[in-house]
Amino acid sequence: MLSYQHHYHAGNHADVLKHWLLLACVRHMQKKDKPFDYIDTHAGAGLYRLDSTMARKTAESDEGVLKLDWQQLQGLEDYHGQIADDLGARRYPGSPLLVKRLLRPGNKAWLYEMHPQTIVELRRHCEHRRLCHVRPEDGFKGLAALLPTASRRALVLIDPSYEIKSDYQTVVKVMEAAYLKMPQAMLLLWYPVVDRHQIRAMEKGFANGRMRNVHLFEMGIADDSTPGMSASGMVVVNPPWTLADDFIRTMPDVSAHLAKDHQARWRHQLLVAE
Repeated sequence: MLSYQHHYHAGNHADVLKHWLLLACVRHMQKKDKPFDYIDTHAGAGLYRLDSTMARKTAESDEGVLKLDWQQLQGLEDYHGQIADDLGARRYPGSPLLVKRLLRPGNKAWLYEMHPQTIVELRRHCEHRRLCHVRPEDGFKGLAALLPTASRRALVLIDPSYEIKSDYQTVVKVMEAAYLKMPQAMLLLWYPVVDRHQIRAMEKGFANGRMRNVHLFEMGIADDSTPGMSASGMVVVNPPWTLADDFIRTMPDVSAHLAKDHQARWRHQLLVAE
């Protein structure tokens, strides 16, 4: 678990989906003039150089954020507005920095990271005495300890590395435990599609669990038979009521644009009704 570093993957096609959707959820939380808590269980470094040795080793951003035609594609305006200056400087902000920039007085962010080198970067980019609290702890345990939050409003991002195959089932248990402690929380889970059998088993875990109002959003750039991560997805508990429509309007064109064969691969599925 401690070996994973997002520096190799920052700005890839999975980040496009994850951060577009995360921003939509933050904006929804901000519609009420009430504070909320943001909890990031696997925060990463917060900011990444797209021209670093690690980033150029995989060059995944070339097929992600650097490939997007921001003028042609509709529905990406807010996302582009948040990262445009970074892209101009050959950088890419991770989820904790994206959210930190949008926090208002009274909001709090709780950022968990265990990689010893990455935690130093996270503190440099995101730690703030009143707004952002960086914790060098297990994010799964930290999440359980924080809920229910004093604000009674929470947005949670669960984004593990999935280096261990059992993570696909562990995340279902972690999310269900969080839901039972705070049913009104908005819970976001990112997952990679490398082995479709793992995803089907994960979906079954959600369908057979005790959570309600569970949606799946997935965007791919290649067939499942393609080696590596052909797609990624987000499972969202208590999503904004407009999210499904916004996703359906936006992500098919993004998928087709990023795919080498220009085929749109996406799906939205209601896993569990309200």
